[in-house]
Amino acid sequence: MRWSVVPVLLVLVAGVAPVWAQEPKTEDEKAFYAIGYSLAERLGPFALTPAELEMVKAGLADGVLGRTRKADPRASMERIQHIRTERAAAVAAAEKKAGDAYLAKAAGASGAKKTESGLVITTIKPGTGPSPKATDKVKVHYHGTLIDGTVFDSSVQRGQPATFPLNGVIKCWTEGVQLMKVGGKSKLVCPAELAYGERGAPPRIKPGATLIFEVELLEIVPE
Repeated sequence: MRWSVVPVLLVLVAGVAPVWAQEPKTEDEKAFYAIGYSLAERLGPFALTPAELEMVKAGLADGVLGRTRKADPRASMERIQHIRTERAAAVAAAEKKAGDAYLAKAAGASGAKKTESGLVITTIKPGTGPSPKATDKVKVHYHGTLIDGTVFDSSVQRGQPATFPLNGVIKCWTEGVQLMKVGGKSKLVCPAELAYGERGAPPRIKPGATLIFEVELLEIVPE
């Protein structure tokens, strides 16, 4: 049986979560799930409560099903922006406070070095090759977590190293990887201002978040 958009949204609004909606299997199910996940990324800065999420679901259902709208999106735009800005700032302040405490502890750990920018770097395994320049392209394996240990991105878990120009990533990486040598592995603790700042990267990385990376420098990629 194939599910159309309308039944899927009715199920969501009703608050019923069938097994397939939690674990999409068919290509159609994955596509519908992706629609929801994409919406969640846009809603991340609002830090919705369960009750507010229900109201969002109600508006979504009314719009998709062509029912009479109960509020004008254009008239509410100013209020929407105000809520977004206010909540993002509150989340960022809380994240920064927790991040500052984590950074202070990390900087005091054995072997850790804090740079002028605020980056805390610890050598896990020293390398023996050359160090890259900001203009170089590098190949690395990395494992990225939040300060609570939640993994938000990991080439190690994917089993596929990443290759990128060093001046095309977050400032923490541009600075930190230049302090490494090929063959080495380091831990980078990145304050928000050297990562995704007040904007964050919703839904996984909140505004103001401090990030931790374990980075292994595999190669400086030849031009």
